Amino acid sequence: MRKPVALRLSAALGTLALAAATGVVLNMPTASAAAAGATGYATQNGGTTGGAGGSTVKATTGTQIHQALCARAATSTPITIQVEGTITVGNTAKVSGTGCNTAAGVIELKGISNVTLVGVGAGAVFDQIGIHIRQSSNIIVQNVTVQNVKKSGSPTSNGGDAIGMESDVHNVWVDHATLVASGGESEGYDGLFDMKDSTKYVTLSYSVLRNSGRGGLVGSSDSDLANGPVTFHHNRYENIDSRTPLLRGATAHIYNNYYVSLNESGINPRAGGKAKVDNNYFKNSKDVLGTFYTDLPGYWQVAGNIFDNVTWSQPGDENNPAGPNPTSNTTVSIPYAYTLDAASCVPSIVTATAGANTGLKVSDGNCAATTPTATPTSTSTPTTSASPTATSSPGGTNLSIGADSDGSSKASGTSYGNVRDGDTGTYWSPSGSTGSVSIKWGSATSVSRINIREASGATGNIGSWRVLNGDTGAVLTSGSGAGVISFAATSLKKVTFEITSSAAAPKVAEFETYA
Repeated sequence: MRKPVALRLSAALGTLALAAATGVVLNMPTASAAAAGATGYATQNGGTTGGAGGSTVKATTGTQIHQALCARAATSTPITIQVEGTITVGNTAKVSGTGCNTAAGVIELKGISNVTLVGVGAGAVFDQIGIHIRQSSNIIVQNVTVQNVKKSGSPTSNGGDAIGMESDVHNVWVDHATLVASGGESEGYDGLFDMKDSTKYVTLSYSVLRNSGRGGLVGSSDSDLANGPVTFHHNRYENIDSRTPLLRGATAHIYNNYYVSLNESGINPRAGGKAKVDNNYFKNSKDVLGTFYTDLPGYWQVAGNIFDNVTWSQPGDENNPAGPNPTSNTTVSIPYAYTLDAASCVPSIVTATAGANTGLKVSDGNCAATTPTATPTSTSTPTTSASPTATSSPGGTNLSIGADSDGSSKASGTSYGNVRDGDTGTYWSPSGSTGSVSIKWGSATSVSRINIREASGATGNIGSWRVLNGDTGAVLTSGSGAGVISFAATSLKKVTFEITSSAAAPKVAEFETYA
């Protein structure tokens, strides 16, 4: 593969580097973890809830982040770590304990699950130190800046990746992050967002990736093909040489992203990789889509994109640009619901929402920014927002009867349909200790209450849960224990009950819904 050229950095990046070097904390607005849930492929395979239902702690150094992980009862004990301040190699030491496997000089999320790492208050800046996710699952990283991580020079961290994932990682949601470098490989930097060695069900949303030779990859070599699927949406890629992303054998859904100054190439599916590329805006860039630097072809499905001052190279033995008039050469089926903003408004909506310290604003699906309901920022264990009542019927018509259903997984001998058949003698159970089941209708239906009835012999097994708007992924309420759950009346086609922890195998006999 051709090496990317050194980048011409903006004066703004010079200001940022000076601030980091002098220890100045930039003035940034207060933010907290958003209650709205994961989107894209991170919602599949059982979903991604991070530390939901667990304790919340505060950390101002990398060592304190490691201490919070290690103090857990087990490597799977849910935890939300709120980070404020500047994290560096110098304040990040290895810590040992039952709930962790850490290393010095890198934020190590290794061999663990059920963790949220979120920037709060004046902001979280990981300066010259990477976030390494390895052999882990159900991880959320939100509202953080990771800058100037190097693989050569001093200091080095995480192989030069701002956020790197490898070795059997699944269900990761990175949201409202700012990932920046100060050049390309010749300056000591590598990728901003890399996934390899069996990394699956990942979403990168509302993030900024800037000033790097390499935006990111899915698959580290042409033989590393067991990665993905991945969703990229509402991200801003700016002043990047290549890999936005590079897809080796993986499937990616890429929509509503804003690409500015892609200097050499952009979205690069190869070795059988597939990209569904919807309603993106490409500006002042070169070869923004195609298979490049290899004769192993990749594929794409395109619709609704805008190409503003984009140039295209001529095809060659190792160069297959999709343009100048990109057309689809494959189809990609997307298993989750999503809403597309018009490509014409992508520059404005992404500018208003993407990156750390933007108030966790998101698109409302109609090109306007909105702020989702936030969870508490207290460092004490949060209380649940709903307390189920007894499991008697709440009254009215059970809207689940005659509806349809689906879910994340089901244990042997159980069925999604068992939760809407009116028979408490049958039930659905996930294939593991967590999972989700949904009721859905052919048209929008107003729902304000649900009743979760546990099967005989399984009363009390359900621990923490979330109720989601299945159309948008928004969290309607959360809590613990089965019973009648109330929330603001919502018009939707699908409502999801997501179990995030359990005392024993959860068994849902009936998932009743009421107006």
